[in-house]
Amino acid sequence: MTPMRLIETAPGKFSLLLYAGTAQVDELIEELGHEPNGYFWEGVARLLVSTEAPGLDERFSFDPEADMFCAYGTDRAALEELGTLMAAAATDPARMRALITSAKADGFEFDD
Repeated sequence: MTPMRLIETAPGKFSLLLYAGTAQVDELIEELGHEPNGYFWEGVARLLVSTEAPGLDERFSFDPEADMFCAYGTDRAALEELGTLMAAAATDPARMRALITSAKADGFEFDD
């Protein structure tokens, strides 16, 4: 799930994290006119859930910051699934380019 990290913050409570600047596709994201910060990655997560994993909708919450993406909740399996989806986007330039291109065509706005 690299560069994603899933940690247990308290018994039964989990956070999925991605620190800004640690993804292999950061330079590409910037080339495509976005800032690869925590808010951008929240947009990626929301986009992936809506287009590829609608069953994850409302199974966790988001709390990004400029330097870090964070999704949290008690449903470890849902966060693991999101982490797998996001890791694929964070490490594959072709996949990230396709996501951003598709989002733009559909009118999806990243909050970066």
